[in-house]
Amino acid sequence: MNRWIIAAVFLGVGCKNAPSEDSCKQLLDHLIDLEFKKAGAGSGTDQMKADLAKQKAAIAEAKAAEFIDVCVNKTAKQRIECANAANDLEAVAKCDEQK
Repeated sequence: MNRWIIAAVFLGVGCKNAPSEDSCKQLLDHLIDLEFKKAGAGSGTDQMKADLAKQKAAIAEAKAAEFIDVCVNKTAKQRIECANAANDLEAVAKCDEQK
């Protein structure tokens, strides 16, 4: 799971047009959802869905402080908006190619 966090943070130069903390929290949740989707999670019993929700919450809690700090302070707002609109991890990666 760490590979998407590193790739998705888009370490760039700080900018005046920084994203909001809420946008960064939304992105973290979105990236977690996309990673689980790519891994094939999504269908199953109610118990499996509950377990997945717990796993997602644990990942978000463990990574939130570091992710949001880098997101707000070192990532362009445009890249966050692009990644939040992406439908898969490949599209998220393309957001880093924007100039």
